[in-house]
Amino acid sequence: MTSPASFRDHTNWSGGYYELAVEVGASDDARIQAVLSALWSAADVQGCFGHRDREPDEQDPVPCTVGSLTEFGHLHGQVRLPTGRLVTCGCVAIRGDDERSDWLDFYVPLGALDNAGLAYWDGRPFFRSAVMDDWLAAIGTETFKTASFSLGVVGFDVSGCTDASALGGNLPQTRSIGYLLPQGDTLHYGPANA
Repeated sequence: MTSPASFRDHTNWSGGYYELAVEVGASDDARIQAVLSALWSAADVQGCFGHRDREPDEQDPVPCTVGSLTEFGHLHGQVRLPTGRLVTCGCVAIRGDDERSDWLDFYVPLGALDNAGLAYWDGRPFFRSAVMDDWLAAIGTETFKTASFSLGVVGFDVSGCTDASALGGNLPQTRSIGYLLPQGDTLHYGPANA
């Protein structure tokens, strides 16, 4: 039987990612570090590793830092889904420049969700799971309490689909993905509704 938490099982890393993509803001190592630390803690990720082709007990953990993200490209760990199943997960930073924001994407690969038996497709032309959406939104909400950010989006491969400036401070009325939009010190969650 395939374990959805196995790093070596390549099927766990296949199929794209169910994500919480966080627009951190202006390019700044300290800000992205704050969000990374808060997010890793909020998700209660087990371990932090630089390689996904070795099991956690076959490699030394790495610091959960921007430096490790730069060195390895992705950070990997294991996280317990709301269903109780332990699965592989990861995080990647998409660094901006003077005109674009930094983003931090926390993800669970669809292959791991498949192997954990979590349904995320009901025939619509896009993937959606209310369980995953609500869980990732809760992680984003908890992260925001200690490390503010400009925007969070939740869903399948959502990174780069919009940004805070495009929303102009307003949640879209019709949403094919979930949005975590700050208004002052309060984070508002607009779940997918289309």
